[in-house]
Amino acid sequence: MNKLVLVITDGVGFKNYVLSDFLKEAIKNFEEVIIFSALPKSCYDGFLAKNCSFEELEDHRESGKTWFYRKLKEVAHLQNHKKNNFGIRANLKRNYPKGNSKRAILIKLIFIWTRYFYSEKFISKYQKLQETSLQSNSVVKRYLAKLEKYKPDIIYFTHQRPAFIAPLIYASKKLDIPSASFIFSWDNLASKGRMAGDFDYYFVWSNLMKEELLEFYSSVKAAQVKVVGTPQFEPYVLDRYNDSKAHFNKKFSLSDNYKTICYSCGDVSTSKNDALYVRTIAEAMASKKITKGVNFIVRTSPAEEPTRFEALKEEYPFIQWNYPKWKLARNKHQEIWSQRVPEVEDVSDLRSILAYSDVMINMCSTMSLDAMFFDKPVINPVFGNAKNGLYDDQKYLEYRHYNQVVKSGAVNVVKDANQLIEKINELLTNPNAKLKEQHELLKVLITGELSKTGERIVNAIKTSTIG
Repeated sequence: MNKLVLVITDGVGFKNYVLSDFLKEAIKNFEEVIIFSALPKSCYDGFLAKNCSFEELEDHRESGKTWFYRKLKEVAHLQNHKKNNFGIRANLKRNYPKGNSKRAILIKLIFIWTRYFYSEKFISKYQKLQETSLQSNSVVKRYLAKLEKYKPDIIYFTHQRPAFIAPLIYASKKLDIPSASFIFSWDNLASKGRMAGDFDYYFVWSNLMKEELLEFYSSVKAAQVKVVGTPQFEPYVLDRYNDSKAHFNKKFSLSDNYKTICYSCGDVSTSKNDALYVRTIAEAMASKKITKGVNFIVRTSPAEEPTRFEALKEEYPFIQWNYPKWKLARNKHQEIWSQRVPEVEDVSDLRSILAYSDVMINMCSTMSLDAMFFDKPVINPVFGNAKNGLYDDQKYLEYRHYNQVVKSGAVNVVKDANQLIEKINELLTNPNAKLKEQHELLKVLITGELSKTGERIVNAIKTSTIG
């Protein structure tokens, strides 16, 4: 038995590690679990046991030097891996500033420098310079004091990227405390920037993600990578989140006699055409182009307020809306979206939507995988391209992580309204056409059964503490 520091950086981490069985298993298997959280302690009411301690992560704001070296490291990482990688090239383009402020000029200079000095060797130097800039940081000193107080055997980060965890990573290195990080999302390696720091162990979803990690971080050794699956889907097999179809239909005013179509929105930063897709489906229902009587439920993104859909709600009163129950834990934080925290009821609502909807529609999001766990057909509408004046969401088909989904044949990609309505009608009649492809894709992307995912991760952490 030993001590674990669990670092939770946001509401998604709370959902994945507190509302799954992970925390319950960690409490059973460690002498003490110390939660370092970017969320207030009040969010954990009812979840902490006697052997749990709590510390609040500081909303660390970088100094100019720290920011500069971090940015240098991140852009060099993108430059190093841009060849034959559409997502990373798109990320590079998005990060290049348009203005001429002092910070914008510095970023432009970084882009020029890293065109030539971007190798893993240089990235390692930039990482060391970032760490050096933290040496006298007061946040680091406070973290050192807290870690010396608890004397943990390992620190487990539930997200590898937020800049505000860098002081805690550095403090753990100074005290020779082993660190581990879970790779937060399926697109983080293939299209996102560099991690916040270097860790001793890396926990990944699958053997495929392990291969990606070793490709994008050549200094990492295979023995440092642990394939454990991901806790974000575990609640789907936990009895406490089950609800009956009758109660679900009553709660969202759905007809028992109709099949149900669900459109799941992304946030406005990446899924700007959501309103267009919802309107297209609603118009097809109103004009009887969808040939069967159906329920239509729309789940908005928990990362934003649903204000952009107010006109649709008034225009199409037959649409039922699921506004995710994610409360804003605090109003002040450098990453305000991270302060949205799910309620237990929302996990149950999401599970019911997946279990009892008949056709799931989303724009190339992780919800495609969620639906596949319930053997539900998936449609990905992408009407926009670089030429037609709509937001170009067809570009996401070229991102490495999603290109694999498309090539697997597990989803139905549609590029205009006629294709969308035709595919809805087809799937209402023949929903199982791609079940084999869906099952095969899930085996590639997520290793291990959903049940006991939390237990599996805890055991892997314990193994790390004893070498």
